[in-house]
Amino acid sequence: MQPPAPTGTRSHRVAFLIAPVLGAAVLIAALTGLVPDLAALAIAVGGVALWATVVLVHTALAIHHRDGTFAACRGAGFIGMAALVTGVTAGLLYLGPPHQGIYLAAGVGAVATLYVLGTMLLPGAASTAAVRLRRAFDGLGLGVALGFAAYLMRPLGKAPYSTLVCTLLAATGISIVTVIVLRARLHRPAALRCGLGAILVLLALSTVANLVLSGHDDWIVALFGLPIVAGLALTAEGGSRRNLPESLPPREQDLYLSGYPLLALPAGIGVIAALYHLIFVGNFDPTAISLGIAMVAILTMRELLVVSDIRRYTGQLRTKEAHFRSLVAGATDLTLVLDDKLTVRWQSPAAARLFGLADSEVVGRTFINLLHPDDAAGAQAGIETLLAGEHDDGPPALLNARIRDGHGMWRDTESTVADQRSVPEVSALVVHVRDVGERRHLERTLHKLSYTDQLTGLANRRALMRDLLAYRRRAGQQGTVLVIDLHGLAEINDSKGREIGDAVLIEVGRRIRSLLGEEDVAARLGGDEFAVLTADGAVLAYALATRIVTLLMEPYQLPGTIVELHTSVGLAELAGGNDSEEVLRHADLARSRARQLGRDRVEWYDTDVEIQLHRRMDLERELLGAADRGELDLVFQPVVSLSDTQPVGVEALLRWRHPKLGTILPAELLPIARAVGCAADLDEWVLDAACRHLSSWPGGNNEFWLSVNVSPRELLSARFPETVAEILARHRLEPERLVVEVQETWVAEDVPAIVASLTGLRKLGVRAALDDFGAGQASLSHLRRLPVDMLKLDQGLVNTPAEPPIGPAVIDVVVSLGKRLGLEIVAKGLETQEQIDRARRAGCLYGQGFALARPAPAERMEAYLDSHRA
Repeated sequence: MQPPAPTGTRSHRVAFLIAPVLGAAVLIAALTGLVPDLAALAIAVGGVALWATVVLVHTALAIHHRDGTFAACRGAGFIGMAALVTGVTAGLLYLGPPHQGIYLAAGVGAVATLYVLGTMLLPGAASTAAVRLRRAFDGLGLGVALGFAAYLMRPLGKAPYSTLVCTLLAATGISIVTVIVLRARLHRPAALRCGLGAILVLLALSTVANLVLSGHDDWIVALFGLPIVAGLALTAEGGSRRNLPESLPPREQDLYLSGYPLLALPAGIGVIAALYHLIFVGNFDPTAISLGIAMVAILTMRELLVVSDIRRYTGQLRTKEAHFRSLVAGATDLTLVLDDKLTVRWQSPAAARLFGLADSEVVGRTFINLLHPDDAAGAQAGIETLLAGEHDDGPPALLNARIRDGHGMWRDTESTVADQRSVPEVSALVVHVRDVGERRHLERTLHKLSYTDQLTGLANRRALMRDLLAYRRRAGQQGTVLVIDLHGLAEINDSKGREIGDAVLIEVGRRIRSLLGEEDVAARLGGDEFAVLTADGAVLAYALATRIVTLLMEPYQLPGTIVELHTSVGLAELAGGNDSEEVLRHADLARSRARQLGRDRVEWYDTDVEIQLHRRMDLERELLGAADRGELDLVFQPVVSLSDTQPVGVEALLRWRHPKLGTILPAELLPIARAVGCAADLDEWVLDAACRHLSSWPGGNNEFWLSVNVSPRELLSARFPETVAEILARHRLEPERLVVEVQETWVAEDVPAIVASLTGLRKLGVRAALDDFGAGQASLSHLRRLPVDMLKLDQGLVNTPAEPPIGPAVIDVVVSLGKRLGLEIVAKGLETQEQIDRARRAGCLYGQGFALARPAPAERMEAYLDSHRA
């Protein structure tokens, strides 16, 4: 028969009850007189017992084959065997064999023994042999005591000894089964049902045996058969458990018997029964004496087990205490035990070693009083939260507070507070205090290093962004960011070495810091780039930037050398950006614009700056391919004789016809060319294109010349004279018709090299002109050294008004000096007739300007020349 699972369906439960119901029906029929009493008892109990045996044995085999758990399958098997012996005993009642009392006592004893073994071996009942032995002694002492009391207080002494044996065996079995099922740790409802069934079977079976042995074989025997049938059904249902439990950790109470108040119960029962018998009967027969001795012997054995368990448990406690003391004494944490009022009741021995604290200084004081006053409130709040139960399922409370050590010093500590009030052996708060001073010092050091530039000692970019964010969060806070870029540091590193470069950076940081206020922040962004965050407004910030530029321009006196630097500074207001990154980007854009416009400049950020920067980047990106795309062009401006207004030459001017940005003039184009490194290529292209146009104009003569501007880098290159000669030969032009113009502002950079280059051109027959004469600072001192043939006066000299007469006087001096040196004088920038007359009166031979002729493309210039020649 297949036993039902605990979660079976309704049909399975109905099928499970068929056999017990049929057995109960047979017994009810006996009560009504339809069937003989003993026959009905034998049939009903025997049939249900056989059914229960099949169910339990089948369950035992199924558990063994599925899980391989031998103990669990043995438990179900023993209960099945108990059911089978119950059926056999019921048959003995009907058959009435010789020596029936002996057989019935043996049957009851076998049923009791099998039920005890079965319930012990069921899952969750008793895990080890020692526990099972203690369960047996607990129940055995209680059973013998009950039997002893029953023998003394009831008139069983006149009954056959077999009834006494049956009663003692049943009582013992019932007591042991009761102890086992009440202490079952798992499947408690099923264990209770199985135990209740075994108790019903043993109680009813011993009663029926006593009745039959006493000569009562009437209907009452059939009546007691109903509890037997019910008990067999309960044991079959409760004992057929298939879902085995997981292994459980042993409980400390199972290790020793003194944890249960079972010793007093059997002893009390025996004493009360003995006193009753002594008072009302007066003497004890041998049977009573034997039962009393057995009870005392069992209780003595139980006491011996108690003493053995107590000794073993005491040894375990000593071992654990020794381990605990060794761990606490050698721990790196201080352990404190607090009561509910946070008063220190105990501190570990590590207190003296770690913090220099004696017990008298700590024990009896509240934990909060040991903390720094600034940290006490936070620690109190954390402990109150823990006491309120908010951390029942979470980790212990973690407190960061300073504690005064035995030397009066405040130590940074980290405390873990665990609520152990629910543990009976502790019933307190346990605090583990760890000294984290070195860790905190290391954290502060690392934090400082992460926000400091290691070379200059200034703040780094990360610290600047942190402070910039803090500035912006202040309501109504004005402020300005300055970005400072150094020029020339790379050359110092290359020529002087990295050590000198680092020394320069350190000195730059010191100079910047010397100009700042207490709330200002100086930072090094990286490389040769610095920044300043100041709370000043626009006017004061611009004045600060100007002072920084002036101070950083001063020479740097270093061991064995003197170096100079130049700077570019960009400024941006904090209110001008959406976030800190954008403010810093604005300042950097302004710095880039300042660098484009020249050195030692200060520029504010505005929207035009960003537009100009984007325009500059677009031009730098597209300039390299402009010649190949045919976007470069030349215009020519005539140079005329002031005496007869006839053209004597032309100046070639470069134009970049950008398809989107329009015409780009040389003032914007040439700095870009120098920045991207293609100025020499542009000069060569201009020279070649200008000579090509000059050679194609008909009707020219050898006195009509062409002037071309040349950059210093191209002029100072070793192959420049060779390049000029190749271009002149290619276009079949006489060298005298070419004039190379050099700006006077460039001459001071390297006068000897320019003199040598111009001398080489003069050997070829090419003439030279000093352009924008009068715009520089040392023009007159260089005229005698420079091999030039022509002076082109700066527009500032020519455009000076007649009153006061300082202007014409300067022109007269310059023209007079030029004539003495044999130079031809060209007045540039003539835009009015008055300026033309002034230049003519001063003695200038030639003039150039809008009042005489405007720049024009090659085709129009050719027509212009033809018309004037005509």
